[in-house]
Amino acid sequence: MISPYESWDTARGAEIIAEHSQVEGATLVILHALQDAFGYVPEAAIPMVASALSFSRAEVYGVFTFYHDFREKLAGRHVLKLCRAEACQAAGGDRLAARAEAKLGIALGDTTADERVTLEPIYCLGLCATAPSAILDGRVVGRLDEARIDALIAEVQR
Repeated sequence: MISPYESWDTARGAEIIAEHSQVEGATLVILHALQDAFGYVPEAAIPMVASALSFSRAEVYGVFTFYHDFREKLAGRHVLKLCRAEACQAAGGDRLAARAEAKLGIALGDTTADERVTLEPIYCLGLCATAPSAILDGRVVGRLDEARIDALIAEVQR
């Protein structure tokens, strides 16, 4: 399978940073643009962004780590995001997250060895009135129970 992402290149990263450095909210805009291009935000890009925006590395890294959608490494072919907000946890989300981790053999935040699936936390999809929820490859899935989580895992393992 051919990756939809570019390989990390310092010159290309500098080009992306320069292209967005003058827009309002440039830090987030640049981090999103880097992730859109490379599939993740390379560690080497953090000091480049800081320098371009006259911020410290710590300030840029703080933004990067605050938002859960940014990745430090390329995600798997499928991304399964499980809601970890308090309401979903109270509705059985902890049990379902543990089930997904056990079936995939990875912890939240990790990617399977075959790079097929990345399991990530997400915080509040606004669907918690009845049961936990998730996002699979951009598709929102509500009312999770054991059968639905098993079906999602089977789908990504095909």
